[in-house]
Amino acid sequence: MVGIDNSKIDAMLAQMRSAVANVNLPTAITSKEIEPSQGAVDFGHIFKNQLDAVNNLQKNSQQLSQNYSLGDDSINLSDVMIASQKAGIAMQTSIQVRNKLVTAYNDIMNMSI
Repeated sequence: MVGIDNSKIDAMLAQMRSAVANVNLPTAITSKEIEPSQGAVDFGHIFKNQLDAVNNLQKNSQQLSQNYSLGDDSINLSDVMIASQKAGIAMQTSIQVRNKLVTAYNDIMNMSI
């Protein structure tokens, strides 16, 4: 019976923890987007900024994947997979927000006055 080499598992866990620690997720709303003097929040501006952030995640993921496929030794497969997952989760979240907005719009339009 072959035993499990715990040193390789520990090394992989350390690498994964390091990758997670280096993740820079976009913030939902920054203080620069909301100016107290305005009194109102421009929802369209915030929503557009978040869609731009999702787009940037998608582009970054695609670029990392392409560079890795072309044989760039400076890119780890784990970095490519993490970028891909971040982009996918951001896209799924955007789709869910869109679905909720459409549902809310339909509910408002169907209200009797």
